[in-house]
Amino acid sequence: MSRVRASILVVDDSPDTLEVLQRNLSSEGYRVHTASGVLEAIDLLKTTSVDLVITDLKMPRISGIDLVRHVRENLPETGVMMVTGFATIESAVEAVKTGAEEYLSKPFTDEELTAAVERVLAKLRDRRAVNGAEPERGAYGIIGESAAIGEVFSAIKKTAATSATVLITGESGVGKELVARAIHYAGSRASAPFVPVNCGAIPEQLVESELFGHVKGAFTGATESREGFFQAADGGAVFLDEISELSPSTQVKLLRVLQDGEVLMVGSSQPRHVDVRILAATNKDLRALVEKGSFREDLFFRVSVINIEVPPLRERGNDILLVTNHLTSKLAKATGKAAPRFSNEALTALKNYSWPGNIRELENVLSHVLVMGEGENIDVRDLPSLMRFRIEPSERATRTLAEVEIEYIKNVLSSVGGNRTKAARILGIDRKTLRKKL
Repeated sequence: MSRVRASILVVDDSPDTLEVLQRNLSSEGYRVHTASGVLEAIDLLKTTSVDLVITDLKMPRISGIDLVRHVRENLPETGVMMVTGFATIESAVEAVKTGAEEYLSKPFTDEELTAAVERVLAKLRDRRAVNGAEPERGAYGIIGESAAIGEVFSAIKKTAATSATVLITGESGVGKELVARAIHYAGSRASAPFVPVNCGAIPEQLVESELFGHVKGAFTGATESREGFFQAADGGAVFLDEISELSPSTQVKLLRVLQDGEVLMVGSSQPRHVDVRILAATNKDLRALVEKGSFREDLFFRVSVINIEVPPLRERGNDILLVTNHLTSKLAKATGKAAPRFSNEALTALKNYSWPGNIRELENVLSHVLVMGEGENIDVRDLPSLMRFRIEPSERATRTLAEVEIEYIKNVLSSVGGNRTKAARILGIDRKTLRKKL
């Protein structure tokens, strides 16, 4: 939503104020509509779609608070901002509790107005990303629009056109298998099998048999010959997840497959040729493991012909909101519930959390929220406690201390339903200090 496309409705009973706001906002590139009262504004909203409503508080017959309430109840994807020349603590708290996302006291500068409008529209973009229609999947079935994930898409496109061995690295839960599947199904082997193998989940004594198969009588319990994963994937691809967990002896046999294209079944002396592309993944530093002697250097060079680094969720910007939208829709369908709506404070908590478990952790959190939530709306209080009241990430360290304090106080007030006693206790200040700050 750019400035040129953003549409704003300004509501004020003062013609002079309407003219000034319309002129200032139009000069910033916004499309501006005006109304001299609440009833006129409501009629206009029936036929005109706007992104933001800026309303005066004190107006004849019906107050701006009533308009805020109407917008929140009927147009949840529209931003609301309150301006007033009669600012009080009570009116500010009531405006925020009713649903206003910004509260400006007259007189204010053009810069203050523009900054407040931009903050509301930024929150609106976040809400629409999560609460709107489910986002379309990317070209490879992966959701995301950030530059970081765009680099992954580019690497997938280039890699899929080859048969080179690929090492996919990244933290746990970032979706390394999704990338491996994308490479396979975008390439010339798409019609052949894709066989995923979790190397860390196979007992050590069974790894070689599972990977390369065994002949009848090879060991106790081998009552018949059985092919391994590599034979099953002949013509296609094997995805070796957690490749760092392979034992030294298995690493030697895997190296033979990469060098000669042959596997030796357990108990057999006759190698068998296989045409398999190997895609591997790890959340560990293989170079460091090579230096420690726990991973073969020659195997490292073989599996890392091409390396694709999948970025963690915290480095993907607003992708977290798109992924949240997708996962919420999927989980809601699975549980038979309607997809909930997220408040601005909840979205801020989602974006500011570091997500050490990445997409897997996000899905677990959303599953908890959907199962335990009692209403249709998700607020910050519904999220796990470790996600609440977190400091803004370093990449947004461009705001003044006062701006950070304002947002933090608003988040705390919202999380306790506007209860100033509880908010003051959480903030570690007394009610008198809180009143002054408000």
